[in-house]
Amino acid sequence: MIPGLHSDEAYMKEALKQAQYAYEEGEVPVGAVVVCDNKIIARAYNQTERLQDVTAHAEMLAITSAANFLGAKYLTNCKLYVTMEPCVMCAGATFWAQVDEIIYGAHDPKRGYSTLQGQVLHPKANIKGGVMEKECSDLVTSFFAKLRD
Repeated sequence: MIPGLHSDEAYMKEALKQAQYAYEEGEVPVGAVVVCDNKIIARAYNQTERLQDVTAHAEMLAITSAANFLGAKYLTNCKLYVTMEPCVMCAGATFWAQVDEIIYGAHDPKRGYSTLQGQVLHPKANIKGGVMEKECSDLVTSFFAKLRD
C-alpha cells in the first residue's frame, strides 16, 4: 500500500480540488468530500451563486450526495473532509447526519461553528482542524483579494 494513500492530507487534497472548482466559478472556494471505508463516496463545492441557494454549501451538498450514495440518511462510519471550518448550518447538518468525524483545513473565526457556545456538533463526532490549513486558507484569501481588485 502506498504510504499516505488514506491519510487526512490525501483526502484534504481532494477537497481542495473541489474548492478550486468553486474558485474558478466565482464561488467562495470551499470544497468537501465524504469518505466511507477509505473510499470517497461524495464530492462537492460551494454553489450558492450558481444555484441561487444560500444552503448550497459544500458540506450540505456532500452530505446529500453521500446519503443518496448510501441510501440512508445517517452517515455513521463516514468522515467529512472540508477545506474550511463548517458554519453553524453545516455543523448542524453533520449533527443530524451523525457524521463520525469532521476534518477541516482553515479555521473560520467569523462564521465557523466554534464561534458559538454550546454543543453544535454531534457529541460522538471526532473533530480535527488545521489539516493543510495554509493551503486551504491561502485559497480563500486569494479569492477575496481578487474580489477586492
